[in-house]
Amino acid sequence: MITVIGSGAGADAGSPAGGTAWVVDVRGDVLTQGDLDLIGKHMSEGGTRVVVRALGDPGFFGVVRALAARFGAEALDVRPGPGAVGLAFARLRRSWDDAVVVDGAAAGVAGAALDRAVNVCRAHPKVAVLPGPGVGPAELGAELVHRVESRTLVVFSALGDPFRERVERVAPHEAMCRVWEGVNLVLCLDETRAERPAPAVTGPLTGPGGWALPDAEFGAGAGAALARSSGAASVAEGPDATVAAPVPPLPYEARALVLARLGPRAGDLVWDIGSGCGSVAVECVRLGAAAVAVERTAGGVERIRGHAAAQGAELRVVHGAAPTVLSHLSDPDGVFVGGGGRDLRAVVLAAARRARRAVVVAPSALEEVAPVRAALAACGFAVDGVLLQSQRLLPLPDGSSSLAPSAPVFLVWGTR
Repeated sequence: MITVIGSGAGADAGSPAGGTAWVVDVRGDVLTQGDLDLIGKHMSEGGTRVVVRALGDPGFFGVVRALAARFGAEALDVRPGPGAVGLAFARLRRSWDDAVVVDGAAAGVAGAALDRAVNVCRAHPKVAVLPGPGVGPAELGAELVHRVESRTLVVFSALGDPFRERVERVAPHEAMCRVWEGVNLVLCLDETRAERPAPAVTGPLTGPGGWALPDAEFGAGAGAALARSSGAASVAEGPDATVAAPVPPLPYEARALVLARLGPRAGDLVWDIGSGCGSVAVECVRLGAAAVAVERTAGGVERIRGHAAAQGAELRVVHGAAPTVLSHLSDPDGVFVGGGGRDLRAVVLAAARRARRAVVVAPSALEEVAPVRAALAACGFAVDGVLLQSQRLLPLPDGSSSLAPSAPVFLVWGTR
């Protein structure tokens, strides 16, 4: 039997009482392969019982998963202490049933853990980050300082120690300038937002009740889908300080397929280039991702912000022309490029060279499809596409319906 004991709040939740025991003290909530091998060897030789001592709740981003995978759950006796996340929010006298928890020590490609943590912090108002290599208060502050308007970092050191515990509330620009030691947890909070009602479901992030919102949610009139060309605006011409005419949103039928190919989720970053009214960026945020909307017109920028506020979606809006402004953005997981223009191929190449997973393009004309496909293929993407045209039901005064064809939309996407 392996007794797993969690400690915290200045006292142990259990003790190795009950006779002689071989004690393994866990550092950093991680058991190495060597630790597991030693435990297995000790048990196979019929040695004394094993006690593994960890911090907090060892079943929450702790050692229980590794021990159960190696020795089986039936071999464990788990005695949790107060978890770090719950303890931290208790120090602030705040609930945490609606908080998102990110493990900064999770395995992945270099830089992925920091990107994931930053993107979740950008998209959600209450986030707990368990630090890991390269994921601490300084790194989070450096990434957040120019990318969000209102975030506070609360840094917990020696959490649970009655003598050494420290709780420090800092702005991102303050956190990035310091050297931090002994950090247990970082909370990233948007304190400008009111507390939300308690969720009905906690745990894995739950998505919205629906997506591909009605076109009217983005300022479109009843006939917008019928009149809209697939790429109503250019993505690449220079910034325009004038207030341009409103760009109709991508019809919801096409938007649904765009979202399916982008696959936005918590921890992702999506670029919406040539955003127009912001419909794709807003939908991605509602599905849990962080999003940046790139728009060349000042009027479009204001419309995007208005639509995002109406949907309760926090996103970054960049006023400028692609591909020039893209160099200042963090690498995305997915990219949507809406509209055409003389520099469309250059925009697609710039996006595809940096996108980790998917690029979706809505060319404005058939002659733009081949250059877009070639650009995506040149960047190593598997390319596909479709000409999408639907007919919406149009109710008639007598209660019957006719069909109203919407404007065709070309969609070309690449995945890897």
